Amino acid sequence: MRTGDQVVQDLPWRWNVQGKIFIIGGLGYMFDAWDVALNGFLTPLLGAEFGLSTGQRGLVATANLIGMAVGAIAWGTIADRMGRKKAFSITLMIFALFSVLGALSPSWEIFLVLRFLAGVGLGGCIPVDYAIVSEFSPRRQRGRVLAAMDGWWPVGTTLAGLTATMLVPVDGNWRWMLALMVLPALLLVWIRRGVPESPIYLARTGRETEARAVIDDMVARTGGTPEPYEIPTVVPEPAASRKRGLSAAIEQLKLVWAFNPRITGVAWALFVSVMIVYYAALSWMPSILRAQGMGEVAAFGSTTVMNAVGILGVLTSVLLVEVVGRKWLIGVAAPLAALSLLVFSLVLGSPTAAIVMIAVFGFFSLVVIPVMYAYVSELYPTELRASGFGWASSMSRAVTGFVPLVFGSLLWPVLGLPLTFALMGLVVVAAIVYMALGAPETKGRELDRITVSGPVGAVQTDGGAGDAGDAGGTAPAESSRTP
Repeated sequence: MRTGDQVVQDLPWRWNVQGKIFIIGGLGYMFDAWDVALNGFLTPLLGAEFGLSTGQRGLVATANLIGMAVGAIAWGTIADRMGRKKAFSITLMIFALFSVLGALSPSWEIFLVLRFLAGVGLGGCIPVDYAIVSEFSPRRQRGRVLAAMDGWWPVGTTLAGLTATMLVPVDGNWRWMLALMVLPALLLVWIRRGVPESPIYLARTGRETEARAVIDDMVARTGGTPEPYEIPTVVPEPAASRKRGLSAAIEQLKLVWAFNPRITGVAWALFVSVMIVYYAALSWMPSILRAQGMGEVAAFGSTTVMNAVGILGVLTSVLLVEVVGRKWLIGVAAPLAALSLLVFSLVLGSPTAAIVMIAVFGFFSLVVIPVMYAYVSELYPTELRASGFGWASSMSRAVTGFVPLVFGSLLWPVLGLPLTFALMGLVVVAAIVYMALGAPETKGRELDRITVSGPVGAVQTDGGAGDAGDAGGTAPAESSRTP
């Protein structure tokens, strides 16, 4: 007899069922993109209003990204221990509250604190949203669905660019940029109340009655064939023994590494290397173009082009992810994105050529990032999916959080743009090689039953050991449980 999670993953795709989860989760991801992209536009504007040095301007983006790093850890842990649904709405609520307060900041120092706190809320959106969308998606469409999630990213960054460009002539423009983003975010908080808890999460945490209610409803609404299924018995951990707060996050970190060190190492390497390149460009592109003599409107508009072209990159990733697989797409697109930034720095003297290369970078970066997000979310079992993704995301946010500061005060002034982007490209290539050797392909495989024959023998990414058959097979036994 099949298990409930297998039934969910084999249901037909319906836009009024799984598609609804995709849209609601994707809109949250859009606000993450809008907020991150806004850092690049806020940096020169706050610098001018408060008379900030180059290093201080770098802190504008750093405070927000460090907050997101903290949020990714905290909310990934909460989502794995308390449920996806609770974290799903609270993250956006915190983000909206502190963004409103940030728009009212009387000083630069208070603004940094509020941007950090807004980041704590928003940092949880990506790991939580990807966990819940992946667990509702049929396995045959899961790669395309998760890659398509990143289609919301260029939508958010383009909206940030358009609103920033239009508001340049307005007094207090940076305050209005923040305020305009918050209003739709509050509406989404209300909409998210209707999203059910993940049935796979419910099954894996011993909540059988709730799991069956969601699964049976999904079978009926998608037109799937009703069949008997089992919910494997899970012995719940006593509430008194469950760690909370920082201890819970550290415990989840230990479990993430104990699950499979190679996979976690690959996830962290990919996130850190790819996002270093992306956030460096996103945070500093308007400033780089202004340093070349462009006005604010031209610089902001050129950056918006980079974000808008990313929509084509996401569409490409959706079309190819189930054809060539996750690893090949990441392995080709990531180095090409880094190379395009290097070429951009070499042709910066020609505005037309520079803008073309900005667009090329926007395309390839938004091919690799959606596939990378889909890939990492599939590598972990249900018990660790949100926190495994969250810790990888957090490490990238923590490292890239200092990139705007280091880039503006050290790398760009001392090394120059070509050498800086060349070094970043080498880091990306090293991560790709590590992925090729250390992690499995996940295309078309069931969540929690992904297997690979690795360099040190067959490894099951559900935590089990031993021979699981060939690389395309599925483990016949129930996946191991996280303590």
